[in-house]
Amino acid sequence: MKKTFTAMVLASLSFCAVAQQSGFISSDTQGNTQGGFTGQKPGLTSVAQAKNLRDDTWVIFEGKIVKQVGHELYEFRDSSGTIHVDIDDKDWMGQTASPNDKVRIEGEIDKDWNRIEIDVKNLSVLK
Repeated sequence: MKKTFTAMVLASLSFCAVAQQSGFISSDTQGNTQGGFTGQKPGLTSVAQAKNLRDDTWVIFEGKIVKQVGHELYEFRDSSGTIHVDIDDKDWMGQTASPNDKVRIEGEIDKDWNRIEIDVKNLSVLK
C-alpha cells in the first residue's frame, strides 16, 4: 500500500511539472518561457469598416470621443466617420477624456434593427 501511494505521489508531481509548460510557441519564439499567444494581434478598425461588419465582431478603434449623447452612450469619431459607443461607468477605470484627447477603444459591434453601436470592453486614454 505504501509503495502504491508513493508511486502515485511521484507520478502526480512529474505530471504537474510537465503541465506547467503550456501556451502556443511558434518556431520563431523558442526562447519564450512565459507561454501564451505570440502571433499577430488584431489591427485597428475604422468606423466606416465597422458599420459593414457583423454583429458581435471584435473591433479596435483609435480616435476621439466628441460628446455624450446619453447615460453611458457617447459619440466617437475617427477620420472615417462617427459611431455611438456604449461605455459602462466601470470601464472608465478612473480615466478622464475630453474631446481633445485621443482614445483607444476595444469592444464588440452591437447591431439591432436599424442602429449600430459599439459595446466597449476596454478604454485607454492615449496622452
